[in-house]
Amino acid sequence: MTQADECHRGSAKKDSSWRKILDYFSSATQIGMTATPKETKYISNIDYFGEPVYTYSLRQGIDDGFLAPFRVINIKTNIGEGWRPFKGQLDKYGNEIEDRIYTNSDFDYNIVLESRTEEVAREITNYLKSTDRMQKTIVFCANEDHAERMRIALTNLNADMVQKNPDYVVRITGSDAYGKSKLDYFISVSSEYPVIATTSKLLSTGADCKMTKLIVLDQMINSMTEFKQIIGRGTRIREKEGKTHFVVMDFRNVTRLFADPDWDGPIEQDDGYDPNAGTDGTSKKIDPILPPPDNVKPIIDENGCQVEVTGKTVSVYDSAGKLLRQESIVDYTKSNILGTYASLDNFIRQWSKEEKKEVIRDELLSRGIDLEKMKKDQGMEDVDDYDFICHVAFDAKPLTRRERAEGVKKRDFLNKYQGVAREVLEALLDKYMNTGIYEIENTEVLKLDPFMKFGKPSKIAQYFGGKEGYLSAVRGLEAELYKDRGIA
Repeated sequence: MTQADECHRGSAKKDSSWRKILDYFSSATQIGMTATPKETKYISNIDYFGEPVYTYSLRQGIDDGFLAPFRVINIKTNIGEGWRPFKGQLDKYGNEIEDRIYTNSDFDYNIVLESRTEEVAREITNYLKSTDRMQKTIVFCANEDHAERMRIALTNLNADMVQKNPDYVVRITGSDAYGKSKLDYFISVSSEYPVIATTSKLLSTGADCKMTKLIVLDQMINSMTEFKQIIGRGTRIREKEGKTHFVVMDFRNVTRLFADPDWDGPIEQDDGYDPNAGTDGTSKKIDPILPPPDNVKPIIDENGCQVEVTGKTVSVYDSAGKLLRQESIVDYTKSNILGTYASLDNFIRQWSKEEKKEVIRDELLSRGIDLEKMKKDQGMEDVDDYDFICHVAFDAKPLTRRERAEGVKKRDFLNKYQGVAREVLEALLDKYMNTGIYEIENTEVLKLDPFMKFGKPSKIAQYFGGKEGYLSAVRGLEAELYKDRGIA
């Protein structure tokens, strides 16, 4: 018996070395195995191996619990519908830009918008910061040059992580010898680094990236086979290592292919398949015409075109790739909150019960909801996360942190404390006003100004009768801050 694994590759080509081996062992039972069968004018699994005798679809794999479910974050920019240079506009090297409308099919292929690369890298970074900065991430780029520019942008935006390990971001492409030397480490379950891999084609197939949790699509993909291959990079489940699902972040509307009937449909032989293609027959595959070396694509800096994210939608798919729902990021946040807290009173009770309010924030972060980023987008940075959640999910009127702090000062709570203890609580209120609730919950704040003038944390605790007395006072302060909605 002869087994040909990944049979969509060499063995599917009539003039390949693999085919010669199969022909030599023609008397043996031959089994071809592949996750992505190819049926094109030049390559055909069906022509040699015949109709599939057994298929196991992505849908079945997810339903059976062997493959990971996923959700898609579609990101739109202000140039998503196209960008046109103004009359006589020059690129960063002083060359005039051809006057036409440039679209996603042009960006990074025929023209480079530096601001777009930066904005994509920033969105990736913000997502990782809001979830897990050590989750394996593959960024599929238009070409190797684009992958290098993306690597540089991500390196700059994650300088703190790169300082810990320079392989935090690595370009893994066919021509990058260093990057290719890191491929085995990237796909290894036991190796932490590299964390982010920028690539163009090298990781789209064959690389078993078991721990990939984030797939970023920033290249045009029109082939259903290639699309399936790329999505397949994230479908492995590793429950023991915390991999139960994955996220696709799409900057080029590639995930429109989920709506294609071929997404999880039967494999059919291409009508135009020519068994003589690539042999001595007349139907030779023609190499694409490449531009001459001096035909350098124009590069536009941020002064020539400023790219900004203008909207996000979160799409949730079932195991068949069918769209279950699609929501704006605000609606997605609201539905997640309502799915966890049935009512405003229920949320208030849970907020009150949690000794560390950051537990609720982190739970939302794990679902890709970055409250800080959302508040910034809506001009509500001076609002507490508590108020923002009440506002988004339950339409409650928000108070600013300053309004909450001033409310505490007007009531009797601080009068329970005298001397240094009262000064410490007043300083905590000021800290809350500037940074929010999470910092004052952490005793490490006592090592910072203006608390240092009161002594070490252990000495400060003595003014409250010890550590438990201090923690009790902080809990009382928190309850007082949120007293207007019934927390006591």
